[in-house]
Amino acid sequence: MCLAVPGKIHTIEGEDLLRAAKVDFGGILKDVNLAYVPEAKVGDYVMVHVGFAISIVDEEEAGKVFGYLQEMGELGELGELTPNPGVKQ
Repeated sequence: MCLAVPGKIHTIEGEDLLRAAKVDFGGILKDVNLAYVPEAKVGDYVMVHVGFAISIVDEEEAGKVFGYLQEMGELGELGELTPNPGVKQ
């Protein structure tokens, strides 16, 4: 099954199709391509699928999705993390 995981944009560099971000997944930073969400900015939460941000979501939605994925055991190496404690589930 293919899933998208929410993360928070930490930094952005590059332009157009080469625009990329360091995205924080509960303490783990990963490189993510932002070509599909050119309007994304630092501090936004994005849904990430196979290294590409595919949509922007609000903080509450990101926390819910992260929590659901954790309950299902679908987070792989991110599975030991906890959702953002400031987000109601």
